[in-house]
Amino acid sequence: MSQVEEGWRLLHSETVCDSPYLRVYREQVATPTRPGGVEWMVARRRNASVVAPRTPEGKYLLVRQERVAVRRELWEFPAGQVEGEESEASLRETALRELGEETGRECQGELVPLGFFFSSPGFTDETAYLFLATNVVPSEVVHVHDEHEAILEVGEFTVGQLIEMIAAGEILDANTLALFARLQARHLLK
Repeated sequence: MSQVEEGWRLLHSETVCDSPYLRVYREQVATPTRPGGVEWMVARRRNASVVAPRTPEGKYLLVRQERVAVRRELWEFPAGQVEGEESEASLRETALRELGEETGRECQGELVPLGFFFSSPGFTDETAYLFLATNVVPSEVVHVHDEHEAILEVGEFTVGQLIEMIAAGEILDANTLALFARLQARHLLK
């Protein structure tokens, strides 16, 4: 799990916005090179799990959903915020929950942890934990989408199709791009 490096100290914090999904703070932070501090606006979010679902045939599942902030429909790997206390178990549970809710599928193979990345460290502390789910098959359990989501479609794609979609700018979601890169770097794409 992500940890703060030495030499960083919070000197002052003021809440600017507070909602169930996002908190924004004006902070004064001492850094290793600026011990007197620097003022920064920071958006704090619950951390997330992102899962690359791979079918027994070697295809990957993406969901196409509406994203209000960018006013577009995007193809993405399933992802969602961790609810409650964060632990290795809750990160895994979140990945499996989102897989079911967003695709109607379940993992009958392994759920392989692939580390984490910072989604946009210039303004938020959100950390996304990456997973590969193998042997993903249709679930007999009926899953309901989160009330704030608009999942339009679930698609199955070969690695070649994903590469073409990334090259053509059809996949624009940072979680999906980061997870694809991690899978490629670890030679896990099949």
